[in-house]
Amino acid sequence: MATFETMTINMGPQHPSTHGVLQLVLELDGEVVVKATPHIGFLHRGVEKLSEHRTYHQVLPLTDRLDYLAPMHNNLGYVLAVEKLFGLTDAIPERAQVVRVIMAELTRIKSHLVWLACHALDIGAMTVFLYCFRERETVMDFYEKISGARMTSNYFRVGGLSADLPAGIEQEIRKFAQEMPGHVETYEGLLTGNKIWQKRIQGVGVISAEDAIDLGVSGPSLRGSGVNWDLRRDQPYSGYENYDFEVAVGDGCDTWSRYHCRLKELRESCKIILQALDRLKPGPILADAPKVCLPPKKDVVNSIEGLIHHFKIISEGPKPEPGEVYVGVENPKGEVGYYLVSDGSPRPYRMKIRPASFINLQALPKMCEGSLIADVVAVIGTLDIVLGEIDR
Repeated sequence: MATFETMTINMGPQHPSTHGVLQLVLELDGEVVVKATPHIGFLHRGVEKLSEHRTYHQVLPLTDRLDYLAPMHNNLGYVLAVEKLFGLTDAIPERAQVVRVIMAELTRIKSHLVWLACHALDIGAMTVFLYCFRERETVMDFYEKISGARMTSNYFRVGGLSADLPAGIEQEIRKFAQEMPGHVETYEGLLTGNKIWQKRIQGVGVISAEDAIDLGVSGPSLRGSGVNWDLRRDQPYSGYENYDFEVAVGDGCDTWSRYHCRLKELRESCKIILQALDRLKPGPILADAPKVCLPPKKDVVNSIEGLIHHFKIISEGPKPEPGEVYVGVENPKGEVGYYLVSDGSPRPYRMKIRPASFINLQALPKMCEGSLIADVVAVIGTLDIVLGEIDR
């Protein structure tokens, strides 16, 4: 009877292709992965516990630090959950809803550009990395003009937005959304027909629809296995039911299929942004709920009512009725959900975050086992994980 010995090696947590502090313990038979065990816990930010000691408004900046490549999606999921807890869901002004959609889709584009750039660079394609970051820089400029920050934006607020769009930004965003599909064509020209790219990702990281569902996979990683599920369409929020877009679904169940899904999502996000810009009309950006929503700065400095409301909210915090809510949003990696429990105090009794990256990472051993070491790099890239969200 033939016997063989396996070798155990560590990949990470400093390995550049693990995209952060992820450690993989790989059991190898030659170059074939027999078993892959992910180890997390090198960041350990404790965001959920920290939230129990902050008011509902003070928690918001913490959500930026989860998936730091998609901060506005984290903000959006959290404020939607708080608004549901306070009964403000139907009170959000139309302009605030539309701006939220615009910023969410710009964030999806920004995040997917980092995914494509780093995924290609991991496999050895450098040129597309430079092109993707060129377009990403434009979105970062929008972030800076609109929120004042390039990464941790903290732009959304309970009840609406922290500020209105600056003058002239709508035309700049429209120009970008019209030009972006052409850039996606450039990326495809560099990669899709490239024989090396095809050999590195076709048939790699295979996971069936059944296994993906069983493991709780979501987002493009799920849709790449043929599961037609997108929260923007199937459980709409922020008025997504009013937009015409196609959910990107592939049936290859491999890295190649997920690659095409994300490229299509880049194009669909541009379509949604253009529709949202057409819907954007002048109006208020904050719900009329002065006991819950922070008043605009001009009201704080110019009226005694605004000053009083601001002081009460900051010093004490609004108090919702006891209860619990859950809200999930479709961020670039998949479903990110917030579960809030209120005991009637101004601070969450409990906050639990359902992070897309953490749950998608569960699929990595299934996708890697039986593959080569080099394929592990491609699988990590195709999952598009962010460790800030995994070890929150």
